[in-house]
Amino acid sequence: MGKVSMEELLTHCPSVYKLVVLAAKRAKAIAEGAPKLIEGDFKKAASIALEEIRQGKIVLHEDAKVGEGRKSRVKKDHSKKK
Repeated sequence: MGKVSMEELLTHCPSVYKLVVLAAKRAKAIAEGAPKLIEGDFKKAASIALEEIRQGKIVLHEDAKVGEGRKSRVKKDHSKKK
């Protein structure tokens, strides 16, 4: 199997950043034992994930709100000033 072009992948995902995050999450799931959604002689989890995205087997759902489910990264200052 050949390399997947970035232009073709970006037709399935609105930005490079979101594409990288989607592919990384899927590759991690595959590495942890999730079943492959495609047939082929791919050896690396990242290659499998990118091919699944290219074939439309994995899609990005953007219905979740930004920051939902994450703890705030802003630390509050609880010291009392005099």
